[in-house]
Amino acid sequence: MGDPAGIGPELCLRLLDHAETTRVATPIVFGDTGILRRVAQKLSLPFAAPVIPYAEWAARGSISQAAVVDFAAIEAGEVIPGQVDARCGDAAYRYVIGAIDAALAGQVDAVATAPLHKEALHAAGHDFPGHTEIFVTRMRAEKSCMMLTAPEITCSLVTVHVGLGEVAALLTTERIREVIDLTASAMRRLRGREPRLAVCGLNPHAGEGGLFGQQEEERIIAPAVEAARATGLTIEGPLSPDTAFLPERRRRTDAYVCMYHDQGLIPLKALAFDSAINTTLGLPVVRTSVDHGTAFDIAWQGVANPSSLYEAVRLAAMLCVADG
Repeated sequence: MGDPAGIGPELCLRLLDHAETTRVATPIVFGDTGILRRVAQKLSLPFAAPVIPYAEWAARGSISQAAVVDFAAIEAGEVIPGQVDARCGDAAYRYVIGAIDAALAGQVDAVATAPLHKEALHAAGHDFPGHTEIFVTRMRAEKSCMMLTAPEITCSLVTVHVGLGEVAALLTTERIREVIDLTASAMRRLRGREPRLAVCGLNPHAGEGGLFGQQEEERIIAPAVEAARATGLTIEGPLSPDTAFLPERRRRTDAYVCMYHDQGLIPLKALAFDSAINTTLGLPVVRTSVDHGTAFDIAWQGVANPSSLYEAVRLAAMLCVADG
């Protein structure tokens, strides 16, 4: 459900009542019934899904109909929409841990996450940059990366939630190759064919032959691209980032491998803000997420766009089918 003070509760209520999405998946919302009822009443939204206390859920296993797993983690009347609150951060953390454990136990096939608020999460004492790191740690994934996908563009990230000044030191040929391989595998599942990948350089003009940066393109990125190409993969790079996302190149590229967060997220959000989906590759179970934040400025106002959550659930279902 994400942070109770954000738009997650509204999005989950709309998901439970969205026939087109519930035809392809059975949504189980891990959250707080009190919050959902309060938001439903405030926004005149339907809420008819059965409620299962978390202790009962853990004992009974899976369920074949849409439902809410109630953690009773926070008093609904104490939540102020749009306000950072450590109690909300802790509740959001408990929801996601419960969902992860349910996935590992085989009670659910996949997890789609609504947004949490990093400041609230940290205020509650949970020192993670975001959902992705929680999943990787809890699931003990040896290799993982973040991939964001939409019909218009798909980007995977070599580094994620770190400062720009830290990126160069974190780049290794092995890490880039790892992200290339994870991305290629995911795109085979989504496209049903061999993918065409493009790898961005780190520096302006991909280093301009060593004029910019510390020759990261020549020393680190190019060897990863060449090693991937030697396996038969169709791959280009390192490309100049300022021209990598032009329309003609996007038409012949299934996915981009980007060196840092904003290198991939800026073009992706400019092209597909409402439809892009975040998925974590390399986990033992499917995990997808909305590609937006808690939107505290519009929380509980009835104006949040639920399309990203719908798409996240549909992508999760598609990946589960592709995995057999």
